[in-house]
Amino acid sequence: MSTHRDRLLPASGPDRVALAQIAVPPESGDQLALTFQAFLATHARKWVAYAYLHTGSEDAAREVTVAAYERLGQVWPHALRQASVEAYAWSLLKEQVMEWLYDRRQPFALTGTAAFAVVTHALLRECQQQFAMLESQLGLYAAISRLPERQCDVIVLRHVVGYRDGEIAALLGVDEVTVRSYASRGKRKLAAALGIDQG
Repeated sequence: MSTHRDRLLPASGPDRVALAQIAVPPESGDQLALTFQAFLATHARKWVAYAYLHTGSEDAAREVTVAAYERLGQVWPHALRQASVEAYAWSLLKEQVMEWLYDRRQPFALTGTAAFAVVTHALLRECQQQFAMLESQLGLYAAISRLPERQCDVIVLRHVVGYRDGEIAALLGVDEVTVRSYASRGKRKLAAALGIDQG
């Protein structure tokens, strides 16, 4: 799965320099700055991957991620007081992605982004079976994009971006049982949409 996942993600994360320039306000102490930089380092690649799947562009993904981190840096002390720092930060990223899409009148790009990656792979291999696979994968990505928001998030975060269930639970502010429930319901809906017998 990781090889397939890597084909769907941007080649690089946000520029190290750009992320290094994002800092908590000057009045913040060293401890706050350290925790903020650690948060950036932990989540940068996966956040860029998520933004890329929604915008369809590496540059846009970096722009959205850096903007989300800048907003988070401005309210970092407040974020640390939340029940879940990850869930609070995640909501800022999602808002930033939605604002970017809205400002540019761009549609949700999951289907197009994934389709481009699969088409490129198929053409490079020049293999007839890859084109048969393309049709089924395009249907899968379209079906994922039609899932209810939480189920879509769980499927994308788990199977495309690569978060573990515990990490997804922290991001969404729910427990792992709920994450598994969303995943199970999402898979059932995908199977039904694609005419797959789960048995």
